[in-house]
Amino acid sequence: MARKGSAAKARARIVWRIAAVLLLLALLAGGWGWWHVRHWTPDRGLYPMQGVEIGASDGEVNWKSLKAIGVNFAYIDASASVSAFARDPRFVANFVAAKAAGLQVGAVHRYDPCQPAEMQSANFVTTVPRDAQLLPPVIDLDIVADGCPANVSDAKVESELMTFINQIETHAGKPVILKVSKQFESRYRIAAKLDRNLWLSRDRFLPDYGGRPWSLWTANRSLSNDIAQGGLRWVVVQP
Repeated sequence: MARKGSAAKARARIVWRIAAVLLLLALLAGGWGWWHVRHWTPDRGLYPMQGVEIGASDGEVNWKSLKAIGVNFAYIDASASVSAFARDPRFVANFVAAKAAGLQVGAVHRYDPCQPAEMQSANFVTTVPRDAQLLPPVIDLDIVADGCPANVSDAKVESELMTFINQIETHAGKPVILKVSKQFESRYRIAAKLDRNLWLSRDRFLPDYGGRPWSLWTANRSLSNDIAQGGLRWVVVQP
């Protein structure tokens, strides 16, 4: 009996050690995978033009350092919704500094389907200067109308969005780019309805939810580096 008990304990120790080794290997693999994703950017050979999206949440940015690590362009968060308080507080500083660093610059508006298109466009045009050298303006489409105080039908969302697009394009003098989230596209299928260039997002893997080719891709929404430990939104352009 003693021998059987000792053998059982020995087997249990072996099993425990194997389990501990497997757990350690899993933790190491998970840690490497997390590190890899956080530091990954697409191959420059495939996507020569690479840049960032920057807003107040990113804090103070060293634009010369961004230029030095290969950032070619910057889309800067400019406005959202309708009120003056919905303007990105660092837009002007980021805008001026990015241009001074020699980057191509564009502006992003975070669209709110709960608010009238005309009021949102007024907010954008008073925030973003009219400048033919700017990149095409971007409309960030992520918020759906489910949480609006008053009911907003899908048809109303589409018609108001089209009004907003027309007004922004009149101001900018060029077509907008639609930055469409997977959530927004699943709800409204806007990519098939509006003939504008698409900007899609998916960490590490090519996005396919737009149903047609994209022009810009947020390939890493939290890129870690010495410039921004909090994470950069890293964007590439389709060649």
